Amino acid sequence: MNPSDQAAVRLLETLRASKVFGQLAEPVLLDLAAALNLLSFEGGHQLLKEGEVADSMIIVISGRLRVSRQDPVAGLCLYNEVCPGETVGETGLLLQQRRFADVTAVRDSTVAFLYRGAFEQLLQRHPVALNRVFAQALYHQLRHTPQVAEQRRAQTFALIPLNAGVATEEACTALVEALQTFGKALRVPMIQQAPESFDALEHQFDYLIFEGSAEDTAETRRAFRQADQVIFVANAGDSRDPSEFERALADEAGFAMKRKHLLLVHASDATVPDAPPPWLGPRDVERLYPVRSGRDRDFARLARFLTSRAVGVVLGGGGARGFSHLGVLQAFEELGVPVDLIGGNSMGALIGAQYASAVPLDEILERTRRFAMGGERPTLPLISLLSGQRISRDLRRMFGEQTIEQLWRPFFAAACNLSRVETTVLDSGPLWRAVLASNSPAGLLPPVVHQGDLLVDGAILDNVPISPMRARLGTPLEQRRGNGTVIAIDVDVGGALGVAPEVQRLSVMKTLKSYFSDDQQSPSIGAILYRAGHIGGLHQRSRTKAQADHYLAPPVTEFPIMAYRRAEEIVEIGYRHALQQIAEWPHLPGQV
Repeated sequence: MNPSDQAAVRLLETLRASKVFGQLAEPVLLDLAAALNLLSFEGGHQLLKEGEVADSMIIVISGRLRVSRQDPVAGLCLYNEVCPGETVGETGLLLQQRRFADVTAVRDSTVAFLYRGAFEQLLQRHPVALNRVFAQALYHQLRHTPQVAEQRRAQTFALIPLNAGVATEEACTALVEALQTFGKALRVPMIQQAPESFDALEHQFDYLIFEGSAEDTAETRRAFRQADQVIFVANAGDSRDPSEFERALADEAGFAMKRKHLLLVHASDATVPDAPPPWLGPRDVERLYPVRSGRDRDFARLARFLTSRAVGVVLGGGGARGFSHLGVLQAFEELGVPVDLIGGNSMGALIGAQYASAVPLDEILERTRRFAMGGERPTLPLISLLSGQRISRDLRRMFGEQTIEQLWRPFFAAACNLSRVETTVLDSGPLWRAVLASNSPAGLLPPVVHQGDLLVDGAILDNVPISPMRARLGTPLEQRRGNGTVIAIDVDVGGALGVAPEVQRLSVMKTLKSYFSDDQQSPSIGAILYRAGHIGGLHQRSRTKAQADHYLAPPVTEFPIMAYRRAEEIVEIGYRHALQQIAEWPHLPGQV
């Protein structure tokens, strides 16, 4: 069978599999197929241009297209992909409007054009049937619902080394093994591969990995064109400057339309990854992934990010109640729940930063308890009640000069920006300073100065910072739910703050006595400031629950926020609560 006959057969298969066109009676469907013009394009070719009069629509037969726009302020804006069996341009064709966006082939693609003249002739011959299906196609387009029945369509990745000294074979093998967790993956040699063979493999496998070279060869160019996502691979310690071939590849048609990543391979015993800024400065990539040679977990995390299955864990603040985070993380480790990103506020930021630094859970417990019970000196109450000097010193000792960028696992700390009246997310710079800002309650400790702004404990606005995690799990193409899994752990579940109804005025003496007894007759200034500083988080708990895929609230309300001596009890409650809740969850992506 010659290529044109194969394309015609594939066209009919695509129309029959479509939820929209598959409803047509066979004679009508055959008439539609005869009216379509089959064309093939290399990856990077622009098929439709924003602003042009819409005189056609497209049905994708093989390959993938990308919808994009050029915004005067934001620049290039990338939107959805159009996959085989799906259509694009029908709105303009039906309503005779101008194109609202550009459409470009992400990889080598075969498409079927339906031009206005042929469309109007079809309508004359089959008015009822075609009006029905095109109205339904428009409905699916507006609702963003799939236009084709669920089919196996492989995602494709190209691994391209940045210089000749990079051995991509190990990375390619490790990535194939990691992707096997989610489906059938295959490493595809590029030599003498015809487009028809890619088309066949796309139906047999879920993931195809093409391995390119650091040289400007026809095979590497083909690997680039056939890839939905491009993974540049470099060795830690190598030159950060783009090579001549890398610069040339950036001029390849469609370069801006692809998701691009940078994989930075380190020795298996590396303790600290290369700092990202020198690598990211000259490159337009979505993320940098530091991995260690031979570390399966590092490549498993990479696979989850590439397939939008990463798991982000958000740890809320809550004083001593935050020790329950350790119990939850212990349950995650035992049940194989992956933690690909971690972020938090206040105590959650302190524990999360240590976990991202690969500190064992039992050591985090001891270090955190020691830190929390270290005390702090009062100061002249012009800026705060406490000086904050001991806390700053101990955090610096705990984390040293390590930066957030130099963590194997991404981390962020949230803080309330008093200057800008918003949440500031700290995901770069010294780790100790980000934790300090997130652990500086307004009034109790001095605000941390950050780029001229004043930062305090983030609970004023958002004690469980879900939104920053959701954004980091998303991609520049789609920052929405469905890209990965967000798990929120809320340990600040409220609790009573009040006095007996007959009390008319708070008493200093009764408050003082409360320090030496379990009878909390009168709240302390610490309790009052703590509750005032957590009003925002308490008020929006329902929103936090709604934004999270999984929400855990260990029952630790009975513990005072200063109950650091009861850390083991609190850890155990978090552990038992997590075991019970996880048993009711569906299996998470990458869960062992």
